[in-house]
Amino acid sequence: MTDRALAVVRAGALTTVQDLGRHGHAHLGVPRSGALDPPALRLGNRLVGNPEGAAALETTLNGCAVRPRCTVEAAVTGAPCGVTVDGRPVAWGQSVRVPAGAVLDVGPAVSGVRSYLAFGGGVAVEPVLGSRSTDLLSGLGPAPLRDGTVLALGPRRGPAAPADVVPAQAPPAELVLRVRLGPRDGWFTEAALRTLASAVYRVSSASNRIGLRTEGPALERAVTGELPSEGMVLGAVQVPPDGLPLVFLADHPTTGGYPVVAVVREADLAAAAQAVPGTPIRFVPAGRPATSRTGQLASRTGRLTPRVG
Repeated sequence: MTDRALAVVRAGALTTVQDLGRHGHAHLGVPRSGALDPPALRLGNRLVGNPEGAAALETTLNGCAVRPRCTVEAAVTGAPCGVTVDGRPVAWGQSVRVPAGAVLDVGPAVSGVRSYLAFGGGVAVEPVLGSRSTDLLSGLGPAPLRDGTVLALGPRRGPAAPADVVPAQAPPAELVLRVRLGPRDGWFTEAALRTLASAVYRVSSASNRIGLRTEGPALERAVTGELPSEGMVLGAVQVPPDGLPLVFLADHPTTGGYPVVAVVREADLAAAAQAVPGTPIRFVPAGRPATSRTGQLASRTGRLTPRVG
């Protein structure tokens, strides 16, 4: 066992390869994808001596287990969980040396949803459009892991970086999402906008990497006509026919035909990635864009199109 690769022993509920995503391709209909909790990915890579954007494994709820074919440095970050090497407990949030042939097991999340498993050298699957990320919506990148999958590892880049303190990332007791209204806030009644800013929603169990779905009061539309498909951005709060806000995450579509009432600040989306079903959500308006008044009027005629970046 000398080759730089690992075999998947237990794939878990959903484990995918993720880096920081494929940027700049929205005009081609390609989503950004990438880790839902970028700070956790960056930390894991720093701990094992990788560049911050190296590819790692993103687990969902119940972890995964892998058997490296070479001795490798590994680190688990994101949702806190139990970590073992051949059944012996090792540190979460620290660099751990895993011998060739040993089983590294990332257990179920104690709190939160997604853990990140980084390896020295990174996961070296073939990049697609500059990224190794799995995109569940478009199908780009490697398929979600299955038992028996073998993944190549890249060459070691630098020494592991021990951490004195790693903050335990408990899931938020209440998910506060700061939003900018628009571009289609004019398609909703004033009462609906007050509801968005004051009601307590909850994270739905139907949430996934594409979007965080909510449960709570429906938003009433002032304009009931059809909206031509237009560009969607990360964090867009789209309102489908059931009236319940849907926050687009990393694997979101690049276009959509339902109105976007607001956009969440990107800095708040990592917390959304770790919010378990049932977590209360509050949308906090951070002000209107300078063009919101114009946008509100133009939106009634279908002429305003959000910028896609």
